[in-house]
Amino acid sequence: MNRLSGLFQFLLGFFLGIFLLVGGTASLAYVVFSRMSVNPERPMFAEEKPTEETAKTETEPTATGKASPQSVEEVAVKETVKEDLPNGAYRAKVTWSTGLSLRSQPDSEAERIGGVEYNSALIVLKTSADGDWQQVRLPGSQQQGWVKAGNVVKVED
Repeated sequence: MNRLSGLFQFLLGFFLGIFLLVGGTASLAYVVFSRMSVNPERPMFAEEKPTEETAKTETEPTATGKASPQSVEEVAVKETVKEDLPNGAYRAKVTWSTGLSLRSQPDSEAERIGGVEYNSALIVLKTSADGDWQQVRLPGSQQQGWVKAGNVVKVED
């Protein structure tokens, strides 16, 4: 009888240990994979951080006659759309879903000097000799840099 009790205790302990090991591993896997399935927060570029100036809003009348709030940045972009372009330059918008890094030189290892958000307007000034990079300028500013070619699309005026 004592042997039977010892065998029963061994089997019960063995299966309980296996159950705890499998359950713990499954729980850990669930936590890890559930966190991996969520997209990370969109990075905030230095140019996008709100300042006092962009926090203020202006109003612009709409077709209904009511005023809708707009940030100073949106109004500034609308006003600068009419700026003259250098020869060979054209307006474009970013098509890469996570935005683009603005580089100081046409090289992926070059210093990152800023970023451009998805669907933002750009002015493409020229393309590198190998066709892999485009020199761009942000509308309404004199900030220039290089972005990887193929991530912007030309827009009509």
